[in-house]
Amino acid sequence: MTTDNKMQKGALMTGRELALDMLLEILEKGAFCHLVERQALAKYQYLSKKERALATRLTEGVIERLYSIDYAIDQVSKVKVSKMKPVIRNILRIGAYQILFLERIPDSAACNEAVKLAVKRRFSGLKGFVNGVLRSLIRAREDLTFPDDKTRLSMPDWILSMWEEVFGYEASRSIAAAFLEEKPTCVRCSRKKPAEEIAASLRQQGVEVTGLAGFDDILYLSHYDYLEALEAFQNGDIQVQDVSSSLVCRAAAPKEGSFVIDVCAAPGGKSLHMADLLEGTGMVEARDLTWQKVSLIDDNIERSGLSNIRTKVWDARITDEEMKGKADIVLADLPCSGLGIIGRKPDIKYRASKEGLKELAALQREILSAVWEYVKPGGCLVYSTCTVSLWENEENARWFLENFPFEAEDISGRLGEAFEAESMKEGFLQLLPDRHPCDGFFLAVFRRKV
Repeated sequence: MTTDNKMQKGALMTGRELALDMLLEILEKGAFCHLVERQALAKYQYLSKKERALATRLTEGVIERLYSIDYAIDQVSKVKVSKMKPVIRNILRIGAYQILFLERIPDSAACNEAVKLAVKRRFSGLKGFVNGVLRSLIRAREDLTFPDDKTRLSMPDWILSMWEEVFGYEASRSIAAAFLEEKPTCVRCSRKKPAEEIAASLRQQGVEVTGLAGFDDILYLSHYDYLEALEAFQNGDIQVQDVSSSLVCRAAAPKEGSFVIDVCAAPGGKSLHMADLLEGTGMVEARDLTWQKVSLIDDNIERSGLSNIRTKVWDARITDEEMKGKADIVLADLPCSGLGIIGRKPDIKYRASKEGLKELAALQREILSAVWEYVKPGGCLVYSTCTVSLWENEENARWFLENFPFEAEDISGRLGEAFEAESMKEGFLQLLPDRHPCDGFFLAVFRRKV
């Protein structure tokens, strides 16, 4: 973050103030939400668990509901949001989010704390304005209606239209609404220790833990302070990984002794899962474009304690001649628009564009054209993305089958009842957050012809 000079040290810092600084970085300077949060929460660990949780909820909530919040403020303010000073604009956004969408915080607290924050940030002359706008919003709240689905769901029109063309009107709105729901952190448990033992350890540290039917290695965590401080994380017993991402290795159905290449692996979740499933046999080679990305994988490998995994810096667009026909399995979880993880990275929806999606789809084809040769005859390639986009998903899967010596693998029955779908007979699955207990995600399994 670049807010070091702005952020106040010591006990005077509050969760709301930390949220303000994060929002200024994200919404005014274009920084990425998940990076800003990670850096801020690591730096301000002295804040109480309650204040840190509040900072996170306010930051993510404002970004998730940005269109709704700005519209609501504009209805009660003579000065439109776009014309306000950045600090005041984001103080009001924080207050409005609490008033409109966070029932557990009283209206009076939302107003009073916003005024205090304006004064603390040397805008005493505008404290009356801040108070007046938020008091007006409280009075207008019951009669507030949003003019369209874009504003109501805080989702760009072009994304709603794209989903509507594929899934229909109601389903497209249901998908968008699902991204607004608060969800716990999903982790995958290492096979080196029983999940029940890991869950018990987490509960001893005050974490609320729930499981997922049909998956004995998946846990949902909530009411924790700092993930990296949890004993289970430090010991490598858990890895942050959405259940959707964990389906990739399950769909590949690895056999003992397999050699696996993960071509775009950072931060290493799927590579680690694959090595874990191989139970010490075989080898997983986790690759990515830069040493910085590969270092993230190395960190996770060291924490996991797994020995059947190694890393390599490699540009996935360039065929590695030495690896032709060597891999039993190639994992190709490729760069994508990320529209399936809007619930965890809400700023994605404001950064994405049609043009960007098409460019990413072309990049995916470029990578697939290079890495398919690593697969042995009879081996498989798993193509996956964390997005909901025909261009990046079904269309690219179809293109791959038309241009390379592979056939679709029937993956019916491999992923449990909750994820069963007709499309699995054709080798692919599109996951949606309103229909499945996970992120939006796509995977396809291709078998190389012998």
